[in-house]
Amino acid sequence: MPLDASHPTLADGYVAPPLIRAYRGERPETTPVWFMRQAGRSLPEYRELRVGTDMLDACLTPELASEITLQPVRRHGVDAGIFFSDIVIPVKLAGVDVRIVAGRGPVLAEPVRTPADVAALPALDPTALDPVREAVRLTVAQLGATPLIGFAGAPYTLASYLVEGGPSKEQLKTRALMHSDPGTWSALLTWCADITGVFLEAQLEAGASAGQLFDSWAGSLSLADYTAHVAPHSSRALEPARALGVPLVHFGVGTGELLAAMHGVGVDVMGVDWRLPLDEASRRLGGTVPLQGNIDPALLAAPWPVLEAHVRGVLDRGRAAPAHVVNLGHGVPPDADPTVLTRIVEFVHAHG
Repeated sequence: MPLDASHPTLADGYVAPPLIRAYRGERPETTPVWFMRQAGRSLPEYRELRVGTDMLDACLTPELASEITLQPVRRHGVDAGIFFSDIVIPVKLAGVDVRIVAGRGPVLAEPVRTPADVAALPALDPTALDPVREAVRLTVAQLGATPLIGFAGAPYTLASYLVEGGPSKEQLKTRALMHSDPGTWSALLTWCADITGVFLEAQLEAGASAGQLFDSWAGSLSLADYTAHVAPHSSRALEPARALGVPLVHFGVGTGELLAAMHGVGVDVMGVDWRLPLDEASRRLGGTVPLQGNIDPALLAAPWPVLEAHVRGVLDRGRAAPAHVVNLGHGVPPDADPTVLTRIVEFVHAHG
């Protein structure tokens, strides 16, 4: 279905902002910039606001999620807000017992590893997403001309949390299930695709102007495994969003060898982590795909002349692509100095 007539991008007199133009493959006068994980732990105002509130509860309290989303836009002057949430929110809203453990991440009460476990996964009632829709509406009303990007986790990354029971660097149990029980694997990935697809769709319908699918753990996969066992499910997750006609971004960590296959699931823009230069990423994608990235987060702690030279290099290499949105090659570290992020935004806007 197309977007409702009340969507901000369909308002009379709407002019696409630089970020959306870049996502569409144009070169705006000023290079747009935003940061993954720009909302959250690196901001003192976030830490003050979150005192006494559980992470997932914060995500599902519309006024709180909206304020957290807006904080970095006000502070840094970035060209987009990224909806403050967590990739396991649709898992929680479906009724699965999951919580965020400080210093570790999402942890499940019971891992999902058998055919019976997968068969017992509950369906997600669309009305459970009402707090998400309300948070997006509140945020878009405050952002004005600055676009909001919707956020969702890719099926493989969701599945890895479910199978491992929490974060895992190598996803050994996940990849073992993929090969040892393809039927159960397909059922699990289908469930993950459907709930995360509805989650992203809800944000876009409520007013987000673009969407990004994060596959945080796809870098553990071979190209053959990704293509055969994961890509079809990522494509399924994006089907509702594609039907809305908004630009879509796909990002993974350590996925330089998967770029073309990840683009092939049906997105407009590819995010690139810090490991692969943007001109090489553009070459691997045939020189036709807008790119997002890819400042090394480690260099946020470097002296400014070192970081400035690095950002200049990112801008220069980004010119190999049809369009470029500056971002980090992963998320903002929790100990990052917010003033450095603001300085990067100012530099990119002046020199991009």
